[in-house]
Amino acid sequence: MPAVTVENPLTLPRVAAPADAVARPVLTVTTAPSGFEGEGFPVRRAFAGINYRHLDPFIMMDQMGEVDYAPGAPKGTPWHPHRGFETVTYIIDGIFDHHDSNGGGGTITNGDTQWMTAGAGLLHIEAPPEHLVMSGGLFHGLQLWVNLPAKDKMMAPRYQDIRGGNVQLLASPDGGALLRVIAGELDGHAGPGITHTPITMIHATLAPGAELTLPWREDFNGLAYVLAGRGAVGAERRPIHLGQTAVFGAGGSLTVRADEQQDSHTPDLEVVLLGGRPIREPMAHYGPFVMNTREELQQAFDDFQKGRLGTIPAVHGMTEGGL
Repeated sequence: MPAVTVENPLTLPRVAAPADAVARPVLTVTTAPSGFEGEGFPVRRAFAGINYRHLDPFIMMDQMGEVDYAPGAPKGTPWHPHRGFETVTYIIDGIFDHHDSNGGGGTITNGDTQWMTAGAGLLHIEAPPEHLVMSGGLFHGLQLWVNLPAKDKMMAPRYQDIRGGNVQLLASPDGGALLRVIAGELDGHAGPGITHTPITMIHATLAPGAELTLPWREDFNGLAYVLAGRGAVGAERRPIHLGQTAVFGAGGSLTVRADEQQDSHTPDLEVVLLGGRPIREPMAHYGPFVMNTREELQQAFDDFQKGRLGTIPAVHGMTEGGL
């Protein structure tokens, strides 16, 4: 980690917040509990314990791994439904295959992102390819859920395959931080991800001792999650480390700083920065469905039970009864 990098960040466009930007204070720092997802791969629940008013339009985010699988051990998810939101799967190390009942899918690896808009609903599966299951190996990634407003919840499903080489690369003024803009825009530089809900998603790598102060849209919320390493957030330099999320308050800039000394297993501070325009609508969330009312949740469940969210492609040799 990271998979997408450059030898000299000073060759990239550089971004910095204006000197008169109001610094966002740090409201809270939370620690993600660990658990298991799908068929048993380890995850950290990045947003656990954070009030939804600070997360909106984001619903949840899991850090998958980092884990070095033994041969035969890699795991994925079984076929399952989604309706009413978008899933963003970002693979830092390793390989994941995706297939869905709408004909979308592909293989992502080393800096690639799959952006699936479930909309009105579909079935999908995510799993390591057979050769990786046989060999084992390193696996590390993120899955983020982004809510859709009521007007878009029943839109047709859509799939985006974003290759790591297509992300927008930027740097801090002194080159101490490398930024990968996956979606949205930063200081006029747009990432490749197309979003229905306006958001910004950035993976930043900060060298030891580097400080990054970015302009941040005042109509967006602000979140920072540490994938690896340790550092501090905000002008007040609130300590933060692997598996912790910082929630920022209002303002026009946010600051992240890497400690001079990093953990033995990582040379740099790796952090995901997220911001989005809050939807501010009622949210009814149960399992793989995110709607506005309990009645809509029940309808989603009924539609799934009746096969209206799609069927598993025959090429996979399964039927819905196997779910």
